[in-house]
Amino acid sequence: MTTDELYMQRCIQLAKSGAGNVAPNPMVGAVLVYKEKIIGEGYHQKYGEAHAEVNCIASVKIKDRQLIERSTLYVSLEPCAHFGKTPPCSNLIIRHKIPKVVIGSRDPFKEVNGRGIEKLKAAGIEVITGILGDACKDLNKRFFTFHTKQRPYIILKWAQTANKKIATNDNKRLIISNNITNRLVHKWRFEEASILVGTNTATADDPSLTNRLWTGKNPVRLIIDKNIRLPLSLKIFNRESPTIVFNYEKQTLEPGDTGNFTNQVYYFKIEKDKSLVRQIANACYQLNLQSILIEGGAKLLQSFIDEKLFDEIRIITNKDLIIGEGLAAPLSSGSLKQSEYFAIRNDNIYFIL
Repeated sequence: MTTDELYMQRCIQLAKSGAGNVAPNPMVGAVLVYKEKIIGEGYHQKYGEAHAEVNCIASVKIKDRQLIERSTLYVSLEPCAHFGKTPPCSNLIIRHKIPKVVIGSRDPFKEVNGRGIEKLKAAGIEVITGILGDACKDLNKRFFTFHTKQRPYIILKWAQTANKKIATNDNKRLIISNNITNRLVHKWRFEEASILVGTNTATADDPSLTNRLWTGKNPVRLIIDKNIRLPLSLKIFNRESPTIVFNYEKQTLEPGDTGNFTNQVYYFKIEKDKSLVRQIANACYQLNLQSILIEGGAKLLQSFIDEKLFDEIRIITNKDLIIGEGLAAPLSSGSLKQSEYFAIRNDNIYFIL
């Protein structure tokens, strides 16, 4: 690993500390180095607040501040060049006369996308890009998918028995994963902008779809109720978190709404003669929800698989649990590649891309 890669790896490590708190902004880390010594570092901690570069420069001790204009700034994503909720970071870098900036990845957001780099170069700053570029993009795969594909990052998740059943035939709730794995699932919920289930899952399981076994903000809950027949007594309507109901009849959200939802129930109208899953993905893009964790049921999951509208699949298999007749787990279409696997007690967790 080169020296530049070493410091970029630290940027990525710092950036991950903002997971779950900065969306729809990307996770970003920054490190300021003078003669192979880190004199400042920071990351984007919360949406709407200071960016990584600001926190990095602010962290420099008073005795080292005269070194800033002789240092190299490493940052995992291109510094912004526009006024948003905070001023442009490129302006800050120029003002502090930092002579060299090493960037992990270009920012795909249309308001930035090369403009930050151009601004720095125009000010006479040496700019190097593409250091650990793939790792920096993977860090913000949700952000990159949202801005390059104009849709949210989509994760399919289900739990299954050793013989690949996800439910019994009598609609009784089947507990498959263990309590430690359940905590992991709630962490996954915390990491995503929204969580989706279908009508049958809402009726049979009455899930809360919150991350109550973890900490932090709950995801926006998405539910399919085409004819608005689900009883409001279900937990998904309990106002612990925002809930959006996809239906054929009622609209209380506008396409320009930015996702600043309060804990109430909203309705988004869909059309009968168009792909349901693609309409949901498009609605989430319009509502600035950068990712969806889809937890079922089998028919809904299969619909996303059949239309090849997903980015990864997470499967929890209880290797000790076998039932007789039951609802079969979704089946993959095309070639899927297992990229990771680990075990938690009697649960095997597979990540498939």
